[in-house]
Amino acid sequence: MTQAIDPEWEYVTDGVMGGESQGQMTKEQVRGHAATRLTGRVSLENNGGFLQMAFDFNAGGGPVDASAWSGIELILCGNGETYDLRLRTTDLDRPWQSFRSDFTAPAQWTTLRLPFAALTPHRTDAQFDACALRRLGLVAVGRAFAVDLAVREVAFFA
Repeated sequence: MTQAIDPEWEYVTDGVMGGESQGQMTKEQVRGHAATRLTGRVSLENNGGFLQMAFDFNAGGGPVDASAWSGIELILCGNGETYDLRLRTTDLDRPWQSFRSDFTAPAQWTTLRLPFAALTPHRTDAQFDACALRRLGLVAVGRAFAVDLAVREVAFFA
C-alpha cells in the first residue's frame, strides 16, 4: 500500500556556499515517462560538492505526520551512480543535519523502497520522528561525477 506524494521540486547547488558544481533540473520525458530530472556535474572545487533536487512536504514548510508509513518509495532511473536520500524533520535546525540513506540509480526505471528504520542520522543526536517530517532531498554529493537522476514518482509505503 502506498500514498502518492505530489512534490514541488526545487533545484539547489553548492553555489549557495561558493561551490562550482553545475547542473539543472528539468521536467521531461525520460525513457517513455514524465519525470523530474537532475543533471550536471558535481565539482569539489572551491569547497563545493553537491547538486540537489528537494521539496517541502507542506508548502509552508510545516511538518506532515508520516508515522502510519514505513518509508519512502521512489520510482527512478539514472546513470548507475550513488545518490543520497535526505529527510529533514522539525527537530533539525541546521542545514547540514539530516536523516540519510544512499541508493544507486540504475539505467532502467526501478522502484526503490527506503525504510525510515534504515535512515542514518547525520550531525544530530535527534532520533528520526516520522510525525515531524518536513523536507525530502535527493542529492548528488561528495565526489566529482556526472549526475543524471530522473524521478517519476514519490510515495509513502506501508
